[in-house]
Amino acid sequence: MSASVYNESIELATHSRLNASEAPNDTRIAANSAQLVVHPVDGGFHAWAFLFAAFLIEAIVWGFPDAFGVFLDAYLTDPAYTSSPHASSLLPLIGPIASGIVYCIAPFLSPFINRYPNHRRTAMYIGLLLCWASLFAASYTTDVVILVALQGVVYALGASLLYFPSLSYLAEWFINLRGFANGVLFAGTGVGGIALPLSISRLLNTYGPNVTVRILSVGLFVLLLPLLPFVKGRMPVGQTTTQPISRGSADSVKTWMGSSFFWVLLTANTIQGFAYFVPILWLPTFASTLELSSTNSSATLAMFHTGSVISRLTMGYFSDSSLKHCFILGLGTLLATSVAIFVLWGVFSTNVAGLFSFCIVYGMLAGGWPSLWSGFGKGLTSNDPTLSMTLFGILLFSRGIGNIASTPISVALTGISSSYSSISGAYLGHPDVGFKVAGGRFASTIMYVGTCFAGAGMIVLFGWGRDVYKQRSRISGGE
Repeated sequence: MSASVYNESIELATHSRLNASEAPNDTRIAANSAQLVVHPVDGGFHAWAFLFAAFLIEAIVWGFPDAFGVFLDAYLTDPAYTSSPHASSLLPLIGPIASGIVYCIAPFLSPFINRYPNHRRTAMYIGLLLCWASLFAASYTTDVVILVALQGVVYALGASLLYFPSLSYLAEWFINLRGFANGVLFAGTGVGGIALPLSISRLLNTYGPNVTVRILSVGLFVLLLPLLPFVKGRMPVGQTTTQPISRGSADSVKTWMGSSFFWVLLTANTIQGFAYFVPILWLPTFASTLELSSTNSSATLAMFHTGSVISRLTMGYFSDSSLKHCFILGLGTLLATSVAIFVLWGVFSTNVAGLFSFCIVYGMLAGGWPSLWSGFGKGLTSNDPTLSMTLFGILLFSRGIGNIASTPISVALTGISSSYSSISGAYLGHPDVGFKVAGGRFASTIMYVGTCFAGAGMIVLFGWGRDVYKQRSRISGGE
C-alpha cells in the first residue's frame, strides 16, 4: 500500500473533509492487518440507514418535550398534581426544562464528543437507558418537584447523550447534500410532534398520566434500541486510534468572535428562540379555553408539526444552494411569521378552523429555521465535521437560552401562575378576535411572540445588507 493511500485512510478516520466525488464507491483499505471499509458520502445504503435511524432518534428525543403541552393540559386538570405546592408554576417548566437542557448542554458536550469519538456509541446506549429510566420512574409519582427532576432534568441528560453523538456523525456521511440531510434530520422533530400529541392524548384519555408515561418509556426503549447499531461513523475510529483526538475548533471559535456575520447569526437565532417555543407550549391550553375537545387541543400541535416537516425539508434543500438563498429564506420566513402571529393567532383564532390554520402556517414559516444553520455556517466551518458540530453546539445553546427563558416570561404574560387551575372560569363568552380569548389572557403573549420574530427578521436583514455591502466593496476595490 502506498504512503498516500495510507495517509488518506488516517485522514478519513479522523473526520477530515472529503468531497463526494472522491469516494464514489465503498473503498477497502488495509491498515494494521485489518480491512477497513470506507463507505461513500452523500448516498449508499449505510448513509441512508444512518439518516433514517438518526431521524427517528430526533423524532423521539425532541418530540416528547415538544408534545409536553398535551401533558400539561392533563396535569393541570388533575387534582393529584395540582394539589402539590406551586404546581401551576412548576408544571409548565417540565417540557421547556427538558428541551432547554438538551439545547444548552451542546457546547459543553460537543468538545468531549470531538475529542473522544470512539466513546460516542457507548454514550448513546447510556443515554437511551437514562431516558427510559427517567420516564419509567416518573410514572410512579405525582409529586411535582420529582416530576420536574425526572421528566425534565434526568430525561434531558439521557436525551443529550443519545442525541449529540448521532448528530456528530451526520457531517461524516453528507457533504454536498448536508443541508438536505439536516432538513431530513430536523424534520424528525416535526414527525414526532405529529404522532406523539395524538397518541399521548388517546393514552391520557384511556389510562391517565401515570400509565401513559409508563407506556411511553417502554415504547421509547423498544423502538430506539434496534436502531442504534446503524448510527455510526463512516470509519470505525477505534480501528485506527485509541488516543484522544486533538481538535482545533477552539482557535476557530476565537476567529468567529471577530466575525460580524457570526454575531448576526447568533443574535437572530437567540431572539427566534425566545419566541419560537411559546406557541408550542400554550396552543393546547389556548384551544381548551375555546372549549374545544381534548383531541382538537392535541391536534393543534400535530398541525404545527405537519407544517414544520414541510418547512424543514424544503429549507434544508434550498440551503445547499448559496448564502444568498439562506438570507432570503431566513428573512422572509421570520417576517412572515411575525405577520402570521399578529393576524392569524391574534385575530382569526377564535374557532377550530382559524386556530388550525394558524398552527399549520406557523409550523411552515417558523419550523424550518434550524435547517438553515448548515447553509449559514458553510462560510464559518468550511465543511469541517468538527467545526460544524461546534457551530451547531453554539447555535443550540443560544436557542436553548431562549427556550428556557421564554417559559417564565410567557407564564408571567398570561398570568397563569396565579389562576390557571380555574382557567375554565376565565372564559367570558365567545371572543370576536384571538387577542380576547380567555378574557384577553393571551394578548400580551401574542404581542411578545410576534415582536420577537420581527426583531429577529430585522437582524437578518441587517446581516444581509452588510454582506452585500462587503461584496460590492471588494468588487469595487478589485477594479
